[in-house]
Amino acid sequence: MTQFRGRAYQKHVLKIFSLLVVISALWIGLLQASIIPQSHTWLLPIYFIVSLGCYGLLMVGVGLMRFPTCPQEALLLQQDIGEAKDFLKQRGVDVGSE
Repeated sequence: MTQFRGRAYQKHVLKIFSLLVVISALWIGLLQASIIPQSHTWLLPIYFIVSLGCYGLLMVGVGLMRFPTCPQEALLLQQDIGEAKDFLKQRGVDVGSE
């Protein structure tokens, strides 16, 4: 099991590293070709970091909007809470008015 996690981790690191290499090559290519003015080219890494942050926030927002509800799990949780309250009441602990 740990061997599988290690391989998955290595694949993830390899993806990130290859993405950084491609972005660096693109940035250096733009610097060398002078397609974009020099003053704008030096700001590209900052634009990339800001864009990456915006993308991360967007993915968190989408994940929160699409967060699945689990009615069965909610019922099981309520049952567990009821059992815990009964257990604590038997021990003499005040668990509230509910």
